[in-house]
Amino acid sequence: MSNLISIARKEFIHIRRDARSLLIIILMPLLQVMLYGYAIDMDVKNIRLGILDQSHTPASRELIRKFTGSDYFELRTEMDRFSQIEENFRKRKIKAALVIPADYATSIQREATTPVQLLIDGSDSNTGSIVLNASRQLLSLASFESSAAARAPLQIRHSIWYNPEQKSSHFIVPGLIAVLMMMICALLTSISITREKETGTLEQILVTPVKPYQIIIGKVIPYVVLATLDAFLVLEFGRILFGVPMTGSPLLLLIFSLIFLMAALALGILISTVARTQQVAMMMALMGTMLPSIMLSGFIFPVASMPLILRLISKAIPATHFLVIIRGILLKGNGFLVLWPYALYLFLLSFVLIAISIKRFKVRLD
Repeated sequence: MSNLISIARKEFIHIRRDARSLLIIILMPLLQVMLYGYAIDMDVKNIRLGILDQSHTPASRELIRKFTGSDYFELRTEMDRFSQIEENFRKRKIKAALVIPADYATSIQREATTPVQLLIDGSDSNTGSIVLNASRQLLSLASFESSAAARAPLQIRHSIWYNPEQKSSHFIVPGLIAVLMMMICALLTSISITREKETGTLEQILVTPVKPYQIIIGKVIPYVVLATLDAFLVLEFGRILFGVPMTGSPLLLLIFSLIFLMAALALGILISTVARTQQVAMMMALMGTMLPSIMLSGFIFPVASMPLILRLISKAIPATHFLVIIRGILLKGNGFLVLWPYALYLFLLSFVLIAISIKRFKVRLD
């Protein structure tokens, strides 16, 4: 135990004297949460809309008002000819065009269905899908208000749980916490052993009566403490800045966060036993954590929609499981009985990574 404390104390001294590490630990995640929290916004608003009103009646103007009065659309131009639509699309003046036929007013009163054309710029498929869904809602609302269909016996009364205001920040910020902590923790510990190699202090450690597992665990302990403090700061920063709720148990989140941080730190330690220089270790840590955590963990894209091979790879990424945990606790108030399988997997993953790191470090000692 005294050897573990000595190694941990030595690592604390290294961190305290290394201003770059302290800067990475404190400022980098806070700045990234603020930057990505505002930049990654799935709420598409103020879509540039063009109008071709061939009816010029109170009914057509009411339909236009429903579109321009919503948060989704912003009227940019009113056109006189159909040929102007393509011209505006090519010049990127509009993203969608609403075409109201000349007989709209009479058709909506007499016919069962009234055709209204909506043209969408599909070069951005995500925006195009959102425009289509928003337009369908607005057209459905207009048809209910202007026909007898409003008195139909079957009506949908929807209720949105856990995020009733549909704020994308409530979905993005918890994911950012998982991705950033994964990246920062692996980055910090990845240079811990390589730093000893470059500075020549590894030989001094080898002549001391310490075992490989004591060196590995002793180097992890300081970063567990700092990463826990860092995770708390990032979470509070996200709650203050973006209003992310805390629905579940803070204590449960702390316990599961410690397990996740152990897995992330263990991955960094494993990288440090492989890399020979700090530069290579940092590159490996960034490439091995940032891209997989963003693309394959479910941070933005749902894992269920990925091909089978990518779903299998995602299970080996710690952030995949912690995303379920942190979003479940913050937004849904999930308890231990729901989330323990994900925590158990993280614990087993961290145990395997530390065991491999000890084995590789022992081989290097030989």
